Amino acid sequence: MRPKQFDLLVFDWDGTLFDSTAIITRSIQAAAVDLGLTEPSAEQASYVIGLGLQEALAYALPDLAPERYPELGQRYRHHYLSSQHQVTLFAGVLDLLAGLKARHHWLAVATGKSRRGLDEVLNVDSLRGVFDATRTADETAGKPNPQMLLELMREFGVEPERTLMIGDTTHDLQLARNAGTASVGVGYGAHDHASFGEFAPLYVAHSVPDLHAWLNENA
Repeated sequence: MRPKQFDLLVFDWDGTLFDSTAIITRSIQAAAVDLGLTEPSAEQASYVIGLGLQEALAYALPDLAPERYPELGQRYRHHYLSSQHQVTLFAGVLDLLAGLKARHHWLAVATGKSRRGLDEVLNVDSLRGVFDATRTADETAGKPNPQMLLELMREFGVEPERTLMIGDTTHDLQLARNAGTASVGVGYGAHDHASFGEFAPLYVAHSVPDLHAWLNENA
């Protein structure tokens, strides 16, 4: 059975499916303090979620010399890895994904995480085999460069008008616009949904059940 409107559904990970926004923010702040830098505000730190690590650090800590990025990245990973056991999928995500697979959508992830980081969180029984493809920032261009979505569309032979990007940040929505696809924003993640307007998402969901209901009716 052909899906109603979209064959390929591409999800961001952090803040969209995985409830990690607070820990990412705190890890960026703690890494800055470790290096003797001024701690970025929670707003500055959370804004960069979804970007590749280097782009994120450059935005959150613009006064840091580029040659110190690896050092800061190492401290960020230390704090994040020591806390990642505290984060989980948002309630309802597994039911959402199972329902979409039953409707024969292709499911993919496009994330600012590293390949190693994404593989670690996907290596659980409940998520094995759920996603048909994934892309990470360290193996292709980071958001909002359209490369992630272009590669995924080529992999499945799906045209932009049959592809939907779903994410919690303006980076995700700009990625969709740059790739020529439609988008849906989620208002429970890193970015204030008030900033989504210029990217004209088809819908803004304020909870996973809200997203599930909209996708069932419209995707």
